[in-house]
Amino acid sequence: MRETHAGRLLGCLVVFCALGGCGDDDDEGLSEAQLHGVGAACDANDDCHVGERELTCLPFKGGYCGVEGCQSSADCPAGSACVAHDDGKKYCFLVCTDKVQCNPTRPADIESNCSSNIEFVDDERGKKACVPPS
Repeated sequence: MRETHAGRLLGCLVVFCALGGCGDDDDEGLSEAQLHGVGAACDANDDCHVGERELTCLPFKGGYCGVEGCQSSADCPAGSACVAHDDGKKYCFLVCTDKVQCNPTRPADIESNCSSNIEFVDDERGKKACVPPS
């Protein structure tokens, strides 16, 4: 039976919690964006529905759960930011400080990179975002 990306995401969160990563304080350590699956690999929009916020499976290699068409980071779940991508569209991408934060729900062959070489819509200098492979 083929495992879905949403199933892998749930499995990763269960393992994370079992290892002590989840606390009683509103899932301590995870941003709203991570709790809603931003940055996860996907095959279809249904893979990106985690929690109450609906996300879209964006058209990147391996898919990328996020929001398309943001106008500012205020349109994005907390822990993600609105970026202007090379394809001319704007997306909510997970923010990061290093690559490991981008890939807890992505297989090694489609890892995202934590990059500062991206244009943030709100001119958020010094920030980095998890950029999926094209």
